[in-house]
Amino acid sequence: MNHVEDLLKSLFIMASLVEARDPYTGGHLWRVAQFSQLLAAKAGLPPRDIARIALGGFLHDLGKIGVPDAILNKPDRLTDEEFEVIKTHPSVGGRLLSGHPLAELARDAVLSHHERPDRQGYPNGLGADEVSVDAKIVGIADAFDAMTSTRPYRRGMALEAALSIIEKCLGTQFDLELGKLFLSMGREGGLDHVVGHSDAGIPLQECPECGPTIVIRRDQENGDFVYCRKCGYKTTVIREDGTFSIAETDDHGNAEELEPEVDVALIDELVMEAASVIG
Repeated sequence: MNHVEDLLKSLFIMASLVEARDPYTGGHLWRVAQFSQLLAAKAGLPPRDIARIALGGFLHDLGKIGVPDAILNKPDRLTDEEFEVIKTHPSVGGRLLSGHPLAELARDAVLSHHERPDRQGYPNGLGADEVSVDAKIVGIADAFDAMTSTRPYRRGMALEAALSIIEKCLGTQFDLELGKLFLSMGREGGLDHVVGHSDAGIPLQECPECGPTIVIRRDQENGDFVYCRKCGYKTTVIREDGTFSIAETDDHGNAEELEPEVDVALIDELVMEAASVIG
C-alpha cells in the first residue's frame, strides 16, 4: 500500500469507528458515499471529482465523535437543546480533519453538508452560491438515507415518500438542479441497489430482539456470528447462492465479541477505488 492509500485508509477507519457507536446507522456511511457517487456521475462530473465527493460522503459524519451517546442513541425525538449539540458535528469534523494531509479532499463535505440554499442550514448559514457541489451532493444523499433508514424513534420511509419530501424542498433545503437529477435517478430505479444495504448485494438485517440494524460483512461465511450493537443479541449468518440473511440464536455476545469492528475488506476496496483516481 502506497503513502496516499495509507492516508486514505486512516480517514476511512476514523469514520467507521464513529459509525460503530450507533446501533441504528449500520451502513449509513457506505450508502451516503454510494448515493453521492451516483449523483456526481449523473451530474457529469469528471472521475476525480466523483471520487472526491464519494470520499466526502463516507467522511461527512466524522464530527459525531463529539456527540454524547445519550443524544446520538436517544430513542425519542431530540429536544431543541440536544439538537443544538448535534449541530456542532460539522464543525467538530472540520477540526478533526485539520492537519491531515488529505483534509482538503473532504473538508467541504464534512463542514457544509447541512447548509441549505435558503440560508437556514448550519453551521454557518451559507447560501446556495457559497456551498460547494461536494456539500450539496452529500447533503442530498445524507438526508435521503436518513429518511429511508430506521431510527430509534421511527421506521424508515418508503423510497418514493422520501423522494417526494426532497421534491417539496427543492431550492430551499436542497439544491434545485442536483435535486432534480437525484429524483430522476430514484424514480428510474437507480438507487434501489443501495437503499437498505450495507455493502454491494448485502441487505441490512434487523435485530430480532430489539430492532436496530445488524450488519453482515462481505468476508463473513455461512455460520459466522453477527451481533446487535444495542442489545448484544447473537445471530448466525446464512450465506447461500449469493444471498445473505441471519438466523436467531438463544444467546448474546460477550464483551469481547461486542467490541466495535471495522470492515477492513470494504475499506480496502474503497481505498483502492479512491486512490486510483485521486492518488
